[in-house]
Amino acid sequence: MFKRSFRSRDAGASHREAPSTTMDPQNRVDKSARLMKKGSVRDPQKLSKLQRSLTGEDTSRMQSTQARLSDKSLAPSPIITLTVGGEGRLFAAHEDVLCQAPFFEKILRGTYFDAKNRRISLPDEEPEVFSGILEYLYKGDYYPRLLHNKHRNSWELEDSLPRRATPQSSPTIHDSPNIGGGRAGQTPQTPSAVEATVYLSSVGQHLLRDTVIYCAAERYGLEELKRLALRKQGLQSGIDVGTILRSAQYCYAHTPDSDSRLRAHYLALIIRCRKTFKRSGTMQAEMEKSGSDVYGEGSGKLFFDLFVAMCNHLDDVIEASNARTPKTI
Repeated sequence: MFKRSFRSRDAGASHREAPSTTMDPQNRVDKSARLMKKGSVRDPQKLSKLQRSLTGEDTSRMQSTQARLSDKSLAPSPIITLTVGGEGRLFAAHEDVLCQAPFFEKILRGTYFDAKNRRISLPDEEPEVFSGILEYLYKGDYYPRLLHNKHRNSWELEDSLPRRATPQSSPTIHDSPNIGGGRAGQTPQTPSAVEATVYLSSVGQHLLRDTVIYCAAERYGLEELKRLALRKQGLQSGIDVGTILRSAQYCYAHTPDSDSRLRAHYLALIIRCRKTFKRSGTMQAEMEKSGSDVYGEGSGKLFFDLFVAMCNHLDDVIEASNARTPKTI
């Protein structure tokens, strides 16, 4: 009886263990089969890439990549020292940053550049203007930056205040830069949060910063900076007539005849605000002065009288056109 019960317990245990022992090989077989089934199909892209590498088609591509990596060393770009202005103000910039401008790339890659001293002299450049150029080369913009107002869905200048849309009239013109529009929009009624002008020692006057930056970008071959400066200048308002006329003259003197974008901006501004310019003593004095220097005293009045006559004619044409056009309420 003791034997029988012992055998039955062993038999039950064997019966219970039998399924587990028989299922383990089956499970292992099923798992290996699934793995073989899943990995039996190769990725066509990986296969073609492997074949190209075996045939040597990727060798040239790898060599070119290694050549580019060897050209761009992990060491930082060399520092270039720049002496700017008549007083020799010092600036420092990385060589690869300066080479974004074709003007500096031609100098730094040229045979006459002193690679030992690594110094560039710009005696005719204004330090404040060159500071804006460097800021653009490093950051892609210069102060005041161009910002997007999400609430109004419009572009505006950093730290700007609302200004008057029309230029301010200057009754007379004087030798002093502070009279007749030395500062842009700086009156007790409209304080200037962003200085729109920059003083140029070579001219001895305050000019619009964006115009000076535009002309500097023309010298250095920075087309994107020219477009940025032109767009920023279109956002300026409340500038007096004297500053606008001096900046327009500077624009004509420092841009080629083939580049008419900034010139057209000034012409459109004068035509759009012709009533302000027509009443301005600054406009009259500038026109009379330019003519008198060539043909003698009083001859320059012709230009201002012609300007006033054309403005009046344009107003008459617009008024007649509006009279013929039926107005809808």
